[in-house]
Amino acid sequence: MENKSGSSSFRMAVPAEFEEVFTHFYISGNNTGETIHKTFLPSFQTMMVFSFGSEVSFRSDMGNRIQVGKCIILGPVKQSFGYEMPSGAEILVANFRDDAFYRFFGQLPSAGQTPIEPDGLHRGNCFTELWYLLKGIDPDGRVPLILDFCRPYLKDRESAFGEIMPYRDASAAFNPIKVIAKATKQSERTIQLNHRKYLGYTAKEISRYRRFLKAVDLLQNDLARANWFEIIDACGYYDQSQLIHDFKHYLHLSPKQYLKFHQDVCR
Repeated sequence: MENKSGSSSFRMAVPAEFEEVFTHFYISGNNTGETIHKTFLPSFQTMMVFSFGSEVSFRSDMGNRIQVGKCIILGPVKQSFGYEMPSGAEILVANFRDDAFYRFFGQLPSAGQTPIEPDGLHRGNCFTELWYLLKGIDPDGRVPLILDFCRPYLKDRESAFGEIMPYRDASAAFNPIKVIAKATKQSERTIQLNHRKYLGYTAKEISRYRRFLKAVDLLQNDLARANWFEIIDACGYYDQSQLIHDFKHYLHLSPKQYLKFHQDVCR
């Protein structure tokens, strides 16, 4: 969508052929005369960010700024972080689904959210070359070009991930590691290592995140009342302090700050 000030942002759906590879593409541009401040929320996805025009800068938790030249990799994104888009900036973000990043590169970023250059994970400078191709064509043709480009690099899914896949969307109250280990006659340690290997996070981490998402959903469904004790009980938190800790961990905001922020942006 585009607003009156000239900035635009929208999500682009993925063709059926690539639904196991990408969740969606995100495109944003700033045609105003001012710098726009935005935030990536935690998603536990690994993202590849292409930057066109003015350089976009990301802010780390420590306040450091990292300039995006052509293309960087972020993730898996486990906490919110801010970024700035100066006038003339434009980004295209590819969000990888499940083990798709591993299928491309044979490894996952080991530095968490620290941006890394994709050419450092692959032989040659193919992603720099891809950036020049993307830069030189009409924006409407960029996503189809990325999809065509990725076909030769995408490896078949490894069988070990097939053991994890049925449980990757399990509820926050369910720990799949023991179940998978028993069913496959492998050690829990092996399943834990495979989970991190393919997805970039542990089953415990994603279980905690899903519990937090449930709390946010319940809160958004009844913003006016915001009964924290009902949310704590429904989501399985020990007490209010544990819920507050999760808000600060994922969003760097207290629940009250989140409510104020949500109300401000929805006016």
